[in-house]
Amino acid sequence: MKIDPHDLEHLSEAKTFPDKTPYKSLSVANVWSLAGRPGMSGREIEIVALENGIVPERYARNMRTFSLEDQAALLRARVGVVGLGGLGGTVAEVLARMGVGRLTLVDGDRFEESNLNRQLLSTVDGLGQLKSEAAQARVGRINPSVDVNALTEFVTADNAGAVLEGCNVVVDCLDNLRTRFVVEDACRRIGCPLVSAAVAGASGHVTTIFPEDTGLRLIYGEPGQLPLKGAETALGTLPHAVVFLATLECAEVVKVILKKGSLLRHKLLVADLMDGIVDVMNLR
Repeated sequence: MKIDPHDLEHLSEAKTFPDKTPYKSLSVANVWSLAGRPGMSGREIEIVALENGIVPERYARNMRTFSLEDQAALLRARVGVVGLGGLGGTVAEVLARMGVGRLTLVDGDRFEESNLNRQLLSTVDGLGQLKSEAAQARVGRINPSVDVNALTEFVTADNAGAVLEGCNVVVDCLDNLRTRFVVEDACRRIGCPLVSAAVAGASGHVTTIFPEDTGLRLIYGEPGQLPLKGAETALGTLPHAVVFLATLECAEVVKVILKKGSLLRHKLLVADLMDGIVDVMNLR
């Protein structure tokens, strides 16, 4: 069944942005009244609304920075998030709230007590739960218009290409150095940009890598010479650093999808939150 724009027009409500600019709004309740019909999804309804000048109210505060076309582009995009711990749980939450319409969420791990200090999806009553299942449930509660493909498996050289196929951008939220290179190699094969971040203590870094770029070797060296874990084994991982770096990853994802802004491509943003230092280095 096709979505009739007249139905959306009938259900829309006149509102104004904080700067008093008028707009037509479509409530969450009305999106889901339409999504209950056969063959209609919330994501598709929201895209058609935007194409017809109507703002789904859940995205109203995205507007003025994003255009209607920008928001529709986010809803059409697919983003892969590999690793659903501290970085990945926050990335999944932010992208769902922002309105990225399709998420591939990948992790074979379960929550344990040491995750509680920093992993947004971890709770005391969820200890032992699969991280991919928690992420899917959380996204569903935040924004049921988002189409989630939750995969309960670890990324390997054998499955990475199939797992990430179809993504417009992939977000590396791993704590395993060697697996980062597996994900990067898969992104090269499928022609997909990669946003990568790492956190240790109160510090971290983030970069964006396109398939033709040298990428992670400029940061870590050759993968065969690396340990499994990085500096977090000695420094731990603090929650404010995790959320900060995850937010920067989301900013890069949006810029890749919308082709707007200045990417951290060929660059490494390094942050030390203990001393309040943020610097950007060139990678060549």
